Amino acid sequence: MSMNDAELQSALRTVKDPDLGKDLVTLGMVRGATMEGQRAVIDIELTTPACPMKDAIRSDIERAIAERARSIGSIAPSVEVRFTAQVRSAARSSQGGGNPLPQVKHVIAVGAGKGGVGKSTISVNLAVGLARMGASVGLLDGDIYGPSAPTMLGLDDLQGAVRGEFLVPFAVHGIEAITIGKLVDPDKALIWRGPMAHGAFKQLALQTEWGALDYLIVDLPPGTGDVPLTLAQLLPLTGAVVVCTPQRVAQDDARRAVRMFQQLHIPVLGVVENMSAFTDDDGTVHDLFGRGGAEVMASTMGLPFLGALPIHVELRRNCDAGTPLKNWSGTPALAAALDGICQRVASQVSIESHGHGLMQPTLSVKD
Repeated sequence: MSMNDAELQSALRTVKDPDLGKDLVTLGMVRGATMEGQRAVIDIELTTPACPMKDAIRSDIERAIAERARSIGSIAPSVEVRFTAQVRSAARSSQGGGNPLPQVKHVIAVGAGKGGVGKSTISVNLAVGLARMGASVGLLDGDIYGPSAPTMLGLDDLQGAVRGEFLVPFAVHGIEAITIGKLVDPDKALIWRGPMAHGAFKQLALQTEWGALDYLIVDLPPGTGDVPLTLAQLLPLTGAVVVCTPQRVAQDDARRAVRMFQQLHIPVLGVVENMSAFTDDDGTVHDLFGRGGAEVMASTMGLPFLGALPIHVELRRNCDAGTPLKNWSGTPALAAALDGICQRVASQVSIESHGHGLMQPTLSVKD
């Protein structure tokens, strides 16, 4: 008996997505499976262009087809696996029963328990990194007290635009971005009361012409005060990424940020350790702030560890110059660290959106 299309489908039912834990056919990832002579042509649609398991899926498919061929007494065909990617969104629900950004598939908050841990650095490079991998990405600089996007994205010489009642985001470095820093005097201290902060962020989030996006990365203000709590309620979030440096004092505050998101019923996608170590020109590694503390914290709290980003002079230089894409064209270790974080975040988004409908958080405040 020779292999046919039905036998290919049977083989593919034994191949599981490593992240989602279900077979490719049940997940709807098989877009085509045909025999062309002695060649099996398989079309697989991944759940994200940033999927880190592509090679593993290809190997599992080849193995499954070979095993199926042996079981029916057939010669194993050659296998061609062709990948495409389509970021899928889960069903969304909110308190009002609607979604204010229906064209945005996933809203990801990036938060931290304290300032100075590199939250904006992670936000910018996460957005640019996902876009490099083929996703459509927006960045909302929601740190309305200390917006960093104008510098990190090189927006100083660009003029903002308005179309009707909507702000037009800046198209830079492969992403769409908006920031309060381009709407106010750059030298003016941003002093906001709670209602003012709420109104400013709401305008940025809901009155920006985002268009269709796979991911909208939201750089939240640091801490667990009223601002991030209020801002988190505006949009149905897929989940949150918490940024932490290795030392104990940063871990303590990061734990509070995690508990804040959990109290709001926002899934925590994982923890990123920033400034984990520094390697000098002689190759000596210096643990300036310690190393591995955030990974230990993630483990003890039952959270995914999304990766560590060591201190790189090149990273600092590119952030200051507003040229984030150069982070992928210089030091290979820096590019690899950033790609790893992006891929793990994308994987956690796929897992979360597959397993749960997205909810808009609620907050109950008692006197």
